[in-house]
Amino acid sequence: MTVDPTFLPPLWMRNPHVQSLLVSLPFRRKGVELFARPLLTASEEHLLDCGDGVRLQAFFSRPARLGLPSTGKTTLLLHGWEGNSNTLYILSLAQKLFARGFDVVRLNLRDHGSTHHLNRDLFHSCLLPEVVGAAQRVQAMLSGQLLHLAGFSLGGNFALRVAAQADAAALKIARVVAISPELDPGETLRAVERGFSFYHRYFMRKWGLSLLRKQAAWPSVYDFAGMLRLPSLRHMTEEMVRRFTPYGSLEEYLTGYSITGDKLASLAVPASVITAYDDPIVPVSGLARLPKLPSLAVTVTRHGGHCGFFDQLAGPTWLENRVVAELTAD
Repeated sequence: MTVDPTFLPPLWMRNPHVQSLLVSLPFRRKGVELFARPLLTASEEHLLDCGDGVRLQAFFSRPARLGLPSTGKTTLLLHGWEGNSNTLYILSLAQKLFARGFDVVRLNLRDHGSTHHLNRDLFHSCLLPEVVGAAQRVQAMLSGQLLHLAGFSLGGNFALRVAAQADAAALKIARVVAISPELDPGETLRAVERGFSFYHRYFMRKWGLSLLRKQAAWPSVYDFAGMLRLPSLRHMTEEMVRRFTPYGSLEEYLTGYSITGDKLASLAVPASVITAYDDPIVPVSGLARLPKLPSLAVTVTRHGGHCGFFDQLAGPTWLENRVVAELTAD
């Protein structure tokens, strides 16, 4: 584990909540979408057959569509829980990679974005096979090009788990970067429950709206009225596990997508974890329980919050420069 001293935000940006909230504040959307106009102009929607009847939505942006030079490299970007392919951190990083000549694929996980109608079963975080299937399908559509993976929060957790399955899934992955990845979901749940109450309310609201969209898409299948009256994320997750997953308890489910212990033991792909000591969502203590692998590099900054790492409001952030540098290193 390396402590990186190069991330030095201005004093007013060093608060972890400022960093975390800047990630998705609405006032930034217009500027980010304007910046990402070339990426969005080149974007093509695809519904990926991910196996077992599962379809996931992805948006492919290729510089060649605009007559721009291409590196022949492809990055698959994965958003966090209750984010989507148009989340600000995805759009901003995607445009920077696109401008560097990358083909960029922005994937929507099941029931994220406007995809609640695509699959009958409900999303949960242990649905790794379909994300592996999406990566396989993307690679097949790109004639077997090496894939670079980058993910934020839960998307970073998925990216590392996908990479650990690369040999078994016959995936050719060049490199993985996971930003503020969820490490131990039990610790994350406790941090959200015990920390700044805004985060608990925020995730309750976001998940509640998503469940209502799922219910509207499948009215004969789902009625979440009782679940939505529950008082906390813990109670809601327990009910979701009981009703809609094969797991026998909340603890078994949370362990199912943890990446601590030996969960990443098969990871042979060059991989980087970038996280912050002051992350209010994912406790940094989980880093001590990651496997010690030659393929896995861990960088920690003193500031940065959760998926933030802002050193300025306009222009490329420290994080985006760092991720682009890592993905262009091959």
